[in-house]
Amino acid sequence: MRTRHVLFPGLALAAVLLAWALSTGHSPAEAEQPAGPERQAGHETAIFAGGCFWCVESDFDKVPGVVTTVSGYIGGKSKDPTYKQVTAGGTGHIEAVKITYDPDKVTYKRLLDIFWRSVDPTDAGGQFCDRGESYQTTVFAVDAAQKRAAEASKAALQTSGKLEDPIVTPIRSAGPFYAAEDYHQDYYKKNPFRYRLYRLGCGRDARVKALWGDEAHGGVPHS
Repeated sequence: MRTRHVLFPGLALAAVLLAWALSTGHSPAEAEQPAGPERQAGHETAIFAGGCFWCVESDFDKVPGVVTTVSGYIGGKSKDPTYKQVTAGGTGHIEAVKITYDPDKVTYKRLLDIFWRSVDPTDAGGQFCDRGESYQTTVFAVDAAQKRAAEASKAALQTSGKLEDPIVTPIRSAGPFYAAEDYHQDYYKKNPFRYRLYRLGCGRDARVKALWGDEAHGGVPHS
């Protein structure tokens, strides 16, 4: 079984509020969703898994040059998985975000730099309070050029000495991407109060700041 939203010690009030927020707005939908918008002429696609896709979507929506983001599932063997199936375990899917961006305004390298600095790439067991395979960090390359760029970016970061522990985030070739249920899309906009409670309670920003310091989130506004 995967676990989600298990809070760090010392956040008792946030835990109570978060439990209320999630109990009133986090029941999985069963309807299958399309795989997201088609790729537009002149635009490129990046796919990153960084724990809770609500947060990854929110972070990358604020990056200049990003056109659209879609929360979804990738990396598993089941077709059209639901949130309930993915979090229960056994499908092999990971929560991820499909990013459509304008390469004239933001490069893939820049997106990689932001991604690394928005997660804890040294954690192999999930991200922040969300534990289990479906919350692991992964870079899903859509082609050979992206895979080379991602591997080079990871190697450069590992040898830079910025992080004390090894980077465990894998670089994988992207397979089928399945959009998550509609209520997950733009969750931070649809449910801003509940989203902020979750993000605070999960300790995401505190950990990223502790890990990356002034480089946290690549200098892009977040939360």
